[in-house]
Formats: sequence, C-alpha cells, structure tokens
Amino acid sequence: MAGFFDSFVAERAAAGQLVVQPRMGMGSLSAMRSGLARVAHLDFPVIGTLTLDSYTRVGDYQSPLERLAAGEELNGYPLVSHSVEETRKLLAGLYGPSFPVQVRHGTALPLRVFQRLVEVGLDATEGGPVSYCLPYSRLPLHDAIEAWSESTRFLADATEFGHIESFGGCLLGQLCPPSLLVAMGILEGCFFRQHGLRYMSFSYAQGTLAEQDRGALRALRTLADEYLGDVTWHVVFYTYMGLFPRTPDGATRLIRDSARLAMATGCERMIVKTVSEAWQIPSVAENIAALRIASEEADGPLDPASPAEAQYFTEVLDEARLLIDTVLALDSDVRTALLAAFAAGLLDVPFCLHSDNLGATTTVIDEQGALRWGRLGRLPLPASAGREDLARLGSDALYGMLDHVANSYDSHPDGMFDVRS
Repeated sequence: MAGFFDSFVAERAAAGQLVVQPRMGMGSLSAMRSGLARVAHLDFPVIGTLTLDSYTRVGDYQSPLERLAAGEELNGYPLVSHSVEETRKLLAGLYGPSFPVQVRHGTALPLRVFQRLVEVGLDATEGGPVSYCLPYSRLPLHDAIEAWSESTRFLADATEFGHIESFGGCLLGQLCPPSLLVAMGILEGCFFRQHGLRYMSFSYAQGTLAEQDRGALRALRTLADEYLGDVTWHVVFYTYMGLFPRTPDGATRLIRDSARLAMATGCERMIVKTVSEAWQIPSVAENIAALRIASEEADGPLDPASPAEAQYFTEVLDEARLLIDTVLALDSDVRTALLAAFAAGLLDVPFCLHSDNLGATTTVIDEQGALRWGRLGRLPLPASAGREDLARLGSDALYGMLDHVANSYDSHPDGMFDVRS
C-alpha cells in the first residue's frame, strides 16, 4: 500500500506510461489555483507541483505577503506565508488519487516547509541534506545535515506515506560526472531510510551524451535495488538542468530527446522544462505545452540502445559503487559518514564553491561528448577515471562546457553533435 503520490506513479508505470511534471509555482492563491487546475485537467498522466518562492527558501515568510500586497509577483508559491485554510481551499477538488501534488522548495532548512505541507494534507516533497545545501546555501553542511535529520524524522512520523525525492542526481548536474550524481542519490536515500522514511525517489539530470545517460540510469536502478531494496522507490528524470537552448526549435528538440530517453530507460517520472527556459520564467501555457510535448514523445517510438551504453553502464556502476561503499564504511551513521567524506575530499563536487566542499575535482567533456572526471582530487577512484590531459581548463573552455548542450541544439537540426565538430 502507498499514498496518492507513489500509487499514482506505480500504476502509470505498470501501464507503460511516463508521468510528467512541471516546476510551476505562483505567488497568489488565484494564480496558483488556476495553474494547478489547468495541469490537473490534462488528458495524460501528470503530477501537480507547488514550487516555492525564493523568500521561503531562505526562511523569510513575511516578505512574500508584503510583495503580494503591493501587487508584485513572486517566483513561487509561499506555502508557509499563506494560511493552512487558504492552501487547503486552493487544493480542494484538485488534489487526490488521480492528481497528486508535490512540494518543491530548495531550502537547506526544510522543517517549517515540511510542517506546513503536512498541515495542508500533502506528503510528497524533494531535496536532501547535501543536494539542497552545497549548490543553494552557505549554511555549514553539518547544520544542513542536522536540519534534514530532524525534518525527515518529522515527515516520516507525521505522515503514513511521506515521500522525499533526492535531488542528488541534479547536484550541479550540468557539469558533474554521472557516477557522483548516482552515488549521491543513493547516499541520500540511505540517509532518508535511516531517519524512518520508506517512500522515496531518485533524480537524475540529463547530461551531455545520451548513451552515457542511458548507462547511468541503468546503474542508478541497479544500485537502488542493491542498497535500498527494502523501501518503495522510483526514478525521476530531469530535462537538462544547465543553460538551455535559446531558440524554440532547439529547446523543443531537447525536450523531445529527454522524454524519449526517460521512457527508454524505464524512468517512471519526468520533470519537464519549457521552450522559454533561456529567457524568462515560463508561463502556465508554456508549461502545459512542454508537458504535452514530453508526454506525446514518450508515447512514440523509442531510440534503441547502442553498444556504448553497456560500457557507460559498467563504468558508472563501478565508480558509483566505490564512492558509496567508501562513504558508508566511514561510519554506521550516514550523517557522520557524509560529513567525514566531504571533510576528507572523498566526496567532492566539481566547481562547487561551498566552504565545506574541497573543490579539488574538475570535470571535462571528452571527445565523444561524455562528462568525465578531469582532476580526481582525493576521490577514491582509480587514476584511469580521470582525464588529466583535458583537465587544465581556462575560462573559455569552462564557458564552452556550460554552453555545450545549448549550442548543440541551437546550431544543429538533429540535436547533439560530436564535440570535436
């Protein structure tokens, strides 16, 4: 037995359907209600989202009400600022078994958000002790881990079917080798389980090469079965999280490619981006259009596996398992193990400037277009995993990597191209 969120995803997966989901959030009650209603009435499998605003993410619950009173817009829904009664009224007649709703928030200190989502009758959210600290916050990692310990225990105790989606697979995902994304998702899953949670999902952000992503997603599912086979879980795939194509045609091709990749690799759920990601906060209409594109593409013919997929599967599986085992061997308490791993550089996120991240690793895009380790720093990986020959990055090379996917789709009618061209 599971709650609305997990049951809905499992039933659609059993029917061979991909569940799609927007990242939509508006400040006013009427606008948020209208947006959710438009999503709820779509004729394909979809989950609703309450994406929270930037004030709520840093614990400021008064400014949203002041901005709204002044007639200004917010970049998300201020769940804690609006009253419990107002949000319950917003959800009434929409939220239910056929239309689950997830709270997406971005805060390293999530307890107040978790308390409010339970108060309004929801039970699904996202984040993680590392994945919502290092990229988004200056909060010391120790403090974030303690806050997530308390918050996860609260959600597990206060709800029968509390669900957290680890954001570990999107950890600066646009320039992060897949093995670290996979390992971080599994480690956060172990953390959630340690704190009583029995329902979870693992994210993975689309990278620079489809064959590598396909292999990585196979590795993620293999390791989730291996380390977390006693909990209920599924995989959620994200359309590319980095700089998005600037042309509508390029963005549409990328959305279509990501949907086919998600379906071909057995992902149960997909977070969809829109054609306007490169230049504005998407409108409700743009979110609806992108959801429809992704759902229709997932119902079409799928791309066959290539021989390279098996090679990437083995590579990511071996690297991720080594990272996971090294961390879990540090201490039986996953909290302590994560802190020790980052302090020693055994976990190290490339290009992440957080003070608790050693910053000794780098990433490169190799000749095939795959994300690779450049400098390994102190990671417990074999020297052969790094590409020191490509690791000396100047600013032009770094910008080129950041723009790689966007330029690929904007410049070439068939989408991704050989990095050497």
